[in-house]
Amino acid sequence: MAILDNIRNIFSTNDPVQTKNDGSMVGFFGVGDSAGKNYKYQDLAKDGYLKNAVVYRCVNEISKGASAVPFMIKRGDEVIENHPLIELLNRPNPLQSNTEFFNGLFGYLMLSGNAYMLKIGGGQLPKELHLLRPDRIEIKAQRGMTVPTHYDYMINGKVESRYDVEQDTGYSELKHVKLWNPLDDFYGCSPLSAAAVEVDQHNLASNHNINLLNNGARPSGAVVFKPRDDAGFAVNLNEGQRQQLLTDLNNRFSGSNNAGRPLLLEGDFDWKEMGLSPKDMDFLELLNLSAREIALAFGVPAQMLGIPEANTYSNMETAKLGMYEETIIPLLTRVESDLNEFLSPLYDGDIKIKYDLSSIPAMAEKTKQVYANVSQAVQHGIMTR
Repeated sequence: MAILDNIRNIFSTNDPVQTKNDGSMVGFFGVGDSAGKNYKYQDLAKDGYLKNAVVYRCVNEISKGASAVPFMIKRGDEVIENHPLIELLNRPNPLQSNTEFFNGLFGYLMLSGNAYMLKIGGGQLPKELHLLRPDRIEIKAQRGMTVPTHYDYMINGKVESRYDVEQDTGYSELKHVKLWNPLDDFYGCSPLSAAAVEVDQHNLASNHNINLLNNGARPSGAVVFKPRDDAGFAVNLNEGQRQQLLTDLNNRFSGSNNAGRPLLLEGDFDWKEMGLSPKDMDFLELLNLSAREIALAFGVPAQMLGIPEANTYSNMETAKLGMYEETIIPLLTRVESDLNEFLSPLYDGDIKIKYDLSSIPAMAEKTKQVYANVSQAVQHGIMTR
């Protein structure tokens, strides 16, 4: 089922906070009486990530690239080599390493716009960190309040766990990391939601081409009715016959699954080929256009996906640099801020978690340029040593 086929429940309400009980990743897109659209996380993940190569590649390029950037623990300008927080982030839980944990976190953000980290520990300091699936979390809040009262962890419609939120500080054992959503106070908006139309278009075009090939690559045409009466005059279909023919055509020959399926005509019916050839319809360009739009929504240079005529950057190195500067580094900054808000206050010494951006291979060329500019400025007396 296509993503847009699952956009339902467009409604309005006077309730500023609405939550759903169907395991959906989102609650209510809307404020006051404005209506919103409900995107189910399962459909976004299935029709987007699992069934679309472009989305799969975009999500992996971002999540793998971001999770590979190392972090540091700093106290002021001092880099701390040994600290319990380093051990926690290097091994968040017995089943996941640092890279695997944060790869999942960034992946959830790309697919749903929301990621949830749960800290587990007997005392104040956490012993483990776990990721919870976004579609299993429901945010509850009092009417008119922008701070949630608690988070419900739902499985099969039943509340398995509840995580309260301190109303004064907003702190909870469950940390909600989200991307900005202009129409929702609680749930984030993912790039995949913004690209839902393009994902559907790409999937349907691919499905159409597959079925067209399976059915002999035959384009559509027209059914011509040409009987004559005893006097030799043309006879038209009556209303019942016309409706029966239209119903049969719609049921058996409409839709991408029936693309190119041959017709079996009886009596004085004839088939006139009228459809454009696959070359004229240019499905390949349609696929490329959809892929470029999907890549644009995720912030991944299209030429990194192998899309022709998408060479926005002069070479692959500058394309990777552009992806890091425009997409991955802002995302790292967002998550870094949430990690410091969630974990740093639990430890003494005013420490901060910082991503080591200088270690990114794609940033090496830019670092060289900075050094060259500084050297020239010193040589020409613009800057002092």
